[in-house]
Amino acid sequence: MKKAALIFACMLTVVAAAAAQQGSSRPASETTQAIVKSYLTIQAALAADRFEDVKAPAKALVTQATDLGKDGATLAQAAKAFDASADLKAAREAFGPLSDAVIARVKADGSKEAMAGLRIGYCPMVKRSWLQREEQLKNPYYGTSMLTCGDLKPLTQ
Repeated sequence: MKKAALIFACMLTVVAAAAAQQGSSRPASETTQAIVKSYLTIQAALAADRFEDVKAPAKALVTQATDLGKDGATLAQAAKAFDASADLKAAREAFGPLSDAVIARVKADGSKEAMAGLRIGYCPMVKRSWLQREEQLKNPYYGTSMLTCGDLKPLTQ
């Protein structure tokens, strides 16, 4: 009888874990969409040379990445490093690893909602990429001094 109860308890655990895993795909996609929204606010602020406008979305991004648990560990680390930036120059330096982590998260999520309208920009001067939705290039690494420097193409998986 004890053996049957143990087997039943194990089966319930497996079923609950499977249900939780299936249910988590939608929240992860919603979290990824929130991450993209915060990230794009940061990208636009850097492109406009407005360091003061990156602090709130940076803090939100740290929380959103942390909410992903171990799946968001790399992103959370990059978001924390970006959030610790003391000035525009440091923020632009930390934006490269943050961009890499966000691009990886969006591709791993793979949902059409998360990827909708995203383009990937590349700055040959710093050899770094970023995401944006606008059709006109807005380089966050050089901001207004070289706003249209780089290449832009649709994001694909």
